[in-house]
Amino acid sequence: MVSYTITLAALGYASQAVAAPYYEAHPERTAAVKEAFQRAWDGYYQYAFPNDTLRPISQTSENDRNGWGASAIDALSTALVMENQEVINLIVEYVPTINFGKTAPGQEAVSVFETTIRYMGALLSGYDFLTGPLKDLAPDEESVEALLTQATHLADLLSDSFDTPSGIPRNTIYITGNGTEASDDEVNGLATIGTLILEWTRLSDLTGDPKYYELTQKAEEYLLSPLNPELGEPFPGLVGTNVNVTTGLFVDSSGGWNGGTDSFYEYLIKMYVYDSVKFGEYLERWIAAADSSIEYLTSHPTSRPDITFLAAYESATELNFVSTHLACFDGGSFILGGLTLDNQDYIDYGLELVNGCHETYKFTETKIGPEVFRWQDSKLASNASNNQPPPSEWADFYSEAGFWISAGSYVLRPEVIEGFYYAYRATGDTKYQDWAWDAFVAINATTSAGVGFSAIDDVNAPGGGSKSDFQESFWFAEVLKYSYLIQAEDAPWQVSADHNNEWVWNTEAHPVRVSGIPI
Repeated sequence: MVSYTITLAALGYASQAVAAPYYEAHPERTAAVKEAFQRAWDGYYQYAFPNDTLRPISQTSENDRNGWGASAIDALSTALVMENQEVINLIVEYVPTINFGKTAPGQEAVSVFETTIRYMGALLSGYDFLTGPLKDLAPDEESVEALLTQATHLADLLSDSFDTPSGIPRNTIYITGNGTEASDDEVNGLATIGTLILEWTRLSDLTGDPKYYELTQKAEEYLLSPLNPELGEPFPGLVGTNVNVTTGLFVDSSGGWNGGTDSFYEYLIKMYVYDSVKFGEYLERWIAAADSSIEYLTSHPTSRPDITFLAAYESATELNFVSTHLACFDGGSFILGGLTLDNQDYIDYGLELVNGCHETYKFTETKIGPEVFRWQDSKLASNASNNQPPPSEWADFYSEAGFWISAGSYVLRPEVIEGFYYAYRATGDTKYQDWAWDAFVAINATTSAGVGFSAIDDVNAPGGGSKSDFQESFWFAEVLKYSYLIQAEDAPWQVSADHNNEWVWNTEAHPVRVSGIPI
């Protein structure tokens, strides 16, 4: 394994002290977000706890995350930053009772990725908060230590997934009464391999046991330095989607910043923020990916050349002009990279992407952005096979909005508000607070259902069309946290516009302390 120690100066960037923007708190807005959190929690706790997910309309529950109380665990870090002592106590008291060695009936298949970002990330975040700046909210020392103990136990169970010829994990393992068993999947994805490194490294740093970091770092090396770049790296720093777990070779050249690949790129810059000494190579790779994205993937719709989206790619020669709500974290990644590097060009580009995603919220019936949207690129020939105009029924909409909807659901995703959050923290411009508030108001009005909040099937239909009767756990972890913190007072865990970030956020919006910050 190669050890990298790369400084900003070595990359040609001079680190300078940056004056923090002025941040304005809005108590009436934070109170409204707290009310939504409490309403969602009360419904979950009464009708679903300790199961994973609330069905708010039927007032029932579902175990879609193995039956370990996903919504409760995902809610912990948000309850902490809101200082909701009652909810904190309930969750922290529950954690030691979880048996990670047993899943709910029919839920034996465990996603290593989802379990890491939701459960492990939340437990480590809770531990960092309750042994650090929020230790006054700790119910007792024993229950706080149980957060780390349970995170360690969970990682030990998931470690079997790395037992492959290459060391690349299989994303699915099975937990049975006889222990764990890995799936026979031949490939794993970019995001599901590359979005473990932060949580497992933090666990190693907290426990003093390097094995968790070493497992994930070995797997990550195949993504950082593809063995077959002629196929697996169609643009410098931008790689394919699937990797063979036996050989470590990429099996395709498709990718971008959408689901399945997204959080690999997210973690490149965040790992450098976490530990700039150990993860210098990650910064190099993020810069390469960012520069290639700007050069090769930047796209402006024919009807709205004033807005910017990032295209996906099938190969180095074929772009796909499609994006998703999931991909709207991309502006925040460019902004965080720009702040880290003192590079205003990256920040400005990130702000362009944030603005583009804001446009997807402005033009729908509900004022909520869709799951998947498309556009026609203004640079490529309009008769190109991969650059067709919108369907006739979307022509007028596209003319005004600059995109058309190809999947209109909204499943309580956070990424657009996440982009607003990073934009606000970088600039202090209150328009981003207003955009986040408008989004929260629209989401609150449209998705409120029964005893909580529900995904909807059509953002461009009155009332969002029909409701799926499903309140995702990341509603607690992400949407409500970003909606709250963008309107809240400054705090050490808030993203900083200078080089003094004491916390870095995992992809489920669970903040953990950066390396070297004393407890």
